[in-house]
Amino acid sequence: MRVLLVTSRGTGRWVLPKGNIGTRLAPHVAAAREAEEEAGIVGAVCPVPLGSYRFRKKVSSGASLMADVDVYPLAVTRELDEWKEQHERERRWFPLDDAARAVDEPDLRELLRSFAPSEFKSAASRSRLIEAVVDKTSGVRSMFAWFQRLLPKSGNFFDLFEAHAATVLAAAEATARLVENGTTNAEHIREVIEREHDADEITREVLHEVRRTFLTPFDRGAITALIGSLDDTVDEMQAAAQAIDLYQFTAFSPQMRDMAAIAVDAARLTAEAMPLLRDVAKNGKRLHELTERLVRMEGHADTIHTAGLRQALAEHGSTETLRFIIEREIYKHLERIVDAFEDVADQIDGIVIDHA
Repeated sequence: MRVLLVTSRGTGRWVLPKGNIGTRLAPHVAAAREAEEEAGIVGAVCPVPLGSYRFRKKVSSGASLMADVDVYPLAVTRELDEWKEQHERERRWFPLDDAARAVDEPDLRELLRSFAPSEFKSAASRSRLIEAVVDKTSGVRSMFAWFQRLLPKSGNFFDLFEAHAATVLAAAEATARLVENGTTNAEHIREVIEREHDADEITREVLHEVRRTFLTPFDRGAITALIGSLDDTVDEMQAAAQAIDLYQFTAFSPQMRDMAAIAVDAARLTAEAMPLLRDVAKNGKRLHELTERLVRMEGHADTIHTAGLRQALAEHGSTETLRFIIEREIYKHLERIVDAFEDVADQIDGIVIDHA
C-alpha cells in the first residue's frame, strides 16, 4: 500500500491534496477534483469519508484559523503527465509508514496508518499468494498452478482467504476503471472476467481443503459461507461488466462511478480483514470496526442508487424508455456488488461472535 502526498505551496510541507468544497459539488467530488488539480491523479473516489482531521490554516488576512478536513479514499487509476499545479508542487508516492511520518497533523497521521494495521502488514508479507494474484500485468494467466505449488498438503485456509480478497480488490479496481468513460472498456471488461475466473479457482481450492482437512480453524459451514460470500462479490462484478458489454454502455453517471468507488473501498476493507482472521481473539475489535464500516457503506450505496434511478427516470423515462431500462440494469448490478460486501461483513461478524 502506497500513498501519494504533495507539497504545500506556502511551506513545502507534505500534505494531502485538499481545498474548498464549492457550492454545487458533493464533498467527495470536490476532493477528487483537488487531487487532479494538485497532484495530477485520477481514480475512483469513495463517497464515504475515512474520517477527518483539523489543522490551522493561514488565510489572506493573516489570521490562522482552524479548518476541519474530511478525508476520502481515492484509488488511483491514472497519473497525468500534465496537470494544473504541476509547477507549484512536488508529488511523491510514500510507503504507508513514511507517509504517516511525513505529515504534521496527528489525526491525519492516524488516518493514514488506519489503511494497514500492523497485523495486516505482517500477514500480507507472509503470503506470496497475494503478490501473485494482484499482479497488474495485462497478460492472461491462471493462478491455479501457483496455489498447487505453494500450498502445503494440510489445510491452508487463511492464505486462500487472503488471496481471494486480493483478487476481489483487483476486480473492483478494474470495475472502477471500466465506469470512468475510458476508451479501453473491452480491456477492463476482460480483466474483470479474468479476475472472476481466478477467484473461482481459489473458491474450488477452499472447498477441496474443507473436504481434505480434519481440523479446520473455524466451523466448516463458516468457512464455506465466507468464501461463498467473497466469491459472490466478484461474480456480481462480472455480471456488471457483462451487462455493460452487452448493451455497449459508455455514458456512466456520477452515481454509477460513486457506487463503483464504494466497491473499491469495500474490497480494500475486506482485504484488510482477511489476515486478521488468523487471530480472531486478538483482532476482534478491529474486525468489528471493519464490518461496521462495510455495512454503513452499503447503506450509503443504497441512497446513491435511489438518487441515480430517480435522475435516470426524470431524464429518460418518458422519452428514451430503452435507455432508462439499460441504466436501471446497470444500477441493479452495481448495487448487488455492494450488497455482496455486506454479506461478507455478516459472515465475518459471525466468525468473530463464535471465536473472539
